[in-house]
Amino acid sequence: MMRGGMGNMQKMMKQMQKMQKDMQKAQEELAVKEVEGTAGGGMVTVKVNGQKEVIDVNIKEEVVDPEDIEMLQDLVLAATNDALKKMDDLTNETMGQFTKGMNLPGMF
Repeated sequence: MMRGGMGNMQKMMKQMQKMQKDMQKAQEELAVKEVEGTAGGGMVTVKVNGQKEVIDVNIKEEVVDPEDIEMLQDLVLAATNDALKKMDDLTNETMGQFTKGMNLPGMF
């Protein structure tokens, strides 16, 4: 399979090292990204960062009903899950470019 001997091997190692550097850079960039999830037509907004930490929760006054705390809880939950899903999608999209066509099981 390896006809070119050492030359090919070194070339492959260089490519792998470059890819690792690029992946690290992409992960660092992802870490500082922020995405926003919403629920109830924007009544509740939740922001998460690349480490999947909730960094901001915004609840519009008119959705706060002391008689219906459950609805508010559901909206906060939905907005949080929306934000986390968006961050997952962004992460998969960003990191997916490195694993495409490489068939490395267990990378992510």
